[in-house]
Amino acid sequence: MSTRREVLALASGAALTAAALPGPATAAGRADGWVATWAAAPTTVPPGDPLILNGQTVRQVVHTSVGGERLRIRLTNEFGATPLRIGEVRVAIRSGDGASTDAVPGTDRRVTFGGREAVTVPAGAPLVSDPVRLGLPPGADLVISVFLPERTPVTTLAAFAFQDNVIATGNVTGAARITPTSTIGQYLFLSGVSVQAGDGTGIGVQGGGDGTGVAVRGGGGDGAVVTLGDSITNGANTVTNANHRWPDLLAARFRSARIRLGVANVGISGNRLLHDPNPPAGSGAEAFAAFFGHSGLRRFDRDVVAQPGVTHLVVLLGVNDLGHPGTVAPPGEVVTADDLIAGHRQLIARARLAGLRVYGATILPFKDDTLGFYTVENERKRAALNAWIRTSGEYDAVIDFDAAVRDPADPLRLAARYDSGDHLHPNDAGMAAMAAAVPIRLFRPGPG
Repeated sequence: MSTRREVLALASGAALTAAALPGPATAAGRADGWVATWAAAPTTVPPGDPLILNGQTVRQVVHTSVGGERLRIRLTNEFGATPLRIGEVRVAIRSGDGASTDAVPGTDRRVTFGGREAVTVPAGAPLVSDPVRLGLPPGADLVISVFLPERTPVTTLAAFAFQDNVIATGNVTGAARITPTSTIGQYLFLSGVSVQAGDGTGIGVQGGGDGTGVAVRGGGGDGAVVTLGDSITNGANTVTNANHRWPDLLAARFRSARIRLGVANVGISGNRLLHDPNPPAGSGAEAFAAFFGHSGLRRFDRDVVAQPGVTHLVVLLGVNDLGHPGTVAPPGEVVTADDLIAGHRQLIARARLAGLRVYGATILPFKDDTLGFYTVENERKRAALNAWIRTSGEYDAVIDFDAAVRDPADPLRLAARYDSGDHLHPNDAGMAAMAAAVPIRLFRPGPG
């Protein structure tokens, strides 16, 4: 978790240019006060033998953004071909940080679904829990424990969590500390947490890294920001268990600035705006391409519009559309800059129909990347797309990530201090630079 010093440092970061803003956003989900505080976009799994769980508990750590006095959990079996049997689910505030999966004593709560502790999630469907009364401080971590009582193939997951989650034998959902049999870097059957302000009676305890606990009232939120993107938004190449994804650091800036907005990160590594995964037959990509998820256009309603209380959308998509054809996708899926612009226009139109403010982020430079994305032609397309994002006025505002992380001496490259080593993904410092580059005024109440 970010220290207060880190949060304050981010809050002082320079804001980049933005277009004039529309009036306040509206969203149907805000009527009852529920807002997303955490999200993970689910995908299916590659062909072959999936992970099998049987009589085991999965304990998963999620780093929330905004607090509340009630919470709800969203489970998902959206890529399952058979019903998903859940024996028990419990939630607690996490004690400690890093790889810890311990629960703060006294914060453990049973999660029910329509009043039932054990439940079946239909094939192809999500399942939202009943409200759980638990005072959740802003920026706290939760441990969510799911017991799977029978043989369960893992068919729906978020493949790249950048957080250590654990599996343990038996139903240990209510244990403050569990003994794991394995550690996984994925989120299994879990896709969201939302919060709601209460009547002031729901008190929670925030566990500090030094073992202390502080009583805190949940605060609720005024809406939620969805960050729609690929691996750069998902957090690729950041330090595991550190919560240094740029959306996490943006949420920390909100808290420092007393902006009560949740952040729902629906970045998927390998995701494209225009195409679903399509690995060439016989290629090595068949072993992992399914993790790239449905295209941004295809998953938009589920991953953006359906988020509780969503008011704002930030879009950072397009680099994989340029880089995948000829590497992990067929050459026939090569796109033009005009193709990408048309896709972005669709996102803008659909976001506005949902009453959202929608902000476009420029594509980061990737010259000489190690994944084979860079060509002179792909750079030309990136430049054309970025020019349109910056100058067309079609997005409500512009977030210039390209300008924030490029090398001043060679603007087609990531700056060395922000480069994770593959010349495509920013490191933790690069993620901090991206978060600091977001103009905070875009998210304040009113016309901006």
